[in-house]
Amino acid sequence: MKGNEIAALLDEPACGHNGKSKSGCSAPKPGATAGGCAFDGAQITLLPVADVAHLVHGPIGCTGSSWDNRGSHSSGPTLYRLGFTTDLSEQDVIMGRGERRLYHGIKHIVERHQPAAVFIYNTCVPAMEGDDIEAVCRAAQAKVGVPVIAVDAAGFFGSKNLGNRLAGEVMVNKVVGTAEPAPWPADAAIPAERGHSIGLIGEFNIAGEFWNVQPLLDELGVRVLCTLSGDARFAEIQTLHRSELNMLVCSRALINVARKLEENYDTPWFEGSFYGIRDVSTSLRTIASMLHDPDLQARTEALIQREEAAAEAQLAKLRPRLAGKRVLLYTGGVKSWSVVSALQDLGMTVVATGTRKSTEEDKARIRALMGEDALMLDEGNPRTLLDVAYQYKADLMIAGGRNMFTAYKAKLPFLDINQEREHAFAGYNGMVELARQICLTLESPIWSQVKQRAPWQ
Repeated sequence: MKGNEIAALLDEPACGHNGKSKSGCSAPKPGATAGGCAFDGAQITLLPVADVAHLVHGPIGCTGSSWDNRGSHSSGPTLYRLGFTTDLSEQDVIMGRGERRLYHGIKHIVERHQPAAVFIYNTCVPAMEGDDIEAVCRAAQAKVGVPVIAVDAAGFFGSKNLGNRLAGEVMVNKVVGTAEPAPWPADAAIPAERGHSIGLIGEFNIAGEFWNVQPLLDELGVRVLCTLSGDARFAEIQTLHRSELNMLVCSRALINVARKLEENYDTPWFEGSFYGIRDVSTSLRTIASMLHDPDLQARTEALIQREEAAAEAQLAKLRPRLAGKRVLLYTGGVKSWSVVSALQDLGMTVVATGTRKSTEEDKARIRALMGEDALMLDEGNPRTLLDVAYQYKADLMIAGGRNMFTAYKAKLPFLDINQEREHAFAGYNGMVELARQICLTLESPIWSQVKQRAPWQ
């Protein structure tokens, strides 16, 4: 990856942060690695592609635990859960054996696992050593007969977000447009002549939550050609150029993919969310509207009316238990505003929300939901979070797993909302599950017990 290519990725015309001062290699500061490097960002972006072998070219320390990388679920293959690495040692570097180990590693994987493709992730050591992974991938692909794709995103290139975009760039340049979609399913609810095909970009199927939404789209006759990259298959990514419309679910991660698909294939796109009843309905309406199909719009309205009524019937039993409760939400990206909307649907008050990974558009949506005086937290160190919780009398903290022990030490109920979570919160059913999990968290008897004085005091 050349410096001018990295600079081009940082210059993202569709991003609200464009025009601000940026650098691929920013000055280091204590704790900067907590958010991940470019390699980490590239790997977690593509790891949910389930039938691909993901091979990390570098020391074993870069591989980590593939089972813990992200809670993306697959409806079929589990190959993506295996952590492949070339396991470079000091002797490999000294003797220049990195390229040879990579070539034989690819052969070994294909012979034993027959993947649909092999993704090679470059890391800092071979990048500094000068391994030509592109040449190795070409030679290996000619030998093994399956696509071998180099993802050149060494950690020192920049931030985790830059790694997200690097991975998306590789998919657009090397994979998209290399195959045609499968025929329209014969057993589909809507015949092919009335159906539509769309793509979802930045949807990672955390805890299997997209499976709450896909049946609704199937019922409407809207086929999802590819989710980049939750529960995706390599062949699906190849066909993304045939999408009639793309929905961008996580703008910070893959906005460059949506923009480039529009430039290359004239595919319109919009940003939406599947968190909260209002946002799910809005996203479904936007899909129908942008496909310019009056019949689809009518069927979409009927489906929304039915699903909202069903969800409200279940939420009616839970909403009185949640009304008026105050929440400190610390997350980023699309969830910084879409979860606010979901919590407000439950009658809860969000006292503050995190914006560390949010775009300017995300912040504008937060202000629209919470008012111009909305408290937005760019940094969430434990002291700041607890000060906000105490000052605004929060009843609950909803954040990522790394903040769990901060809340527990303060005897504050906590619910995990990020990629480590075990429950699916997207879609209408996901909204009901979110309300149920909040009730279970708030009403756990442990909180009254830990707040009591010890018997001997």
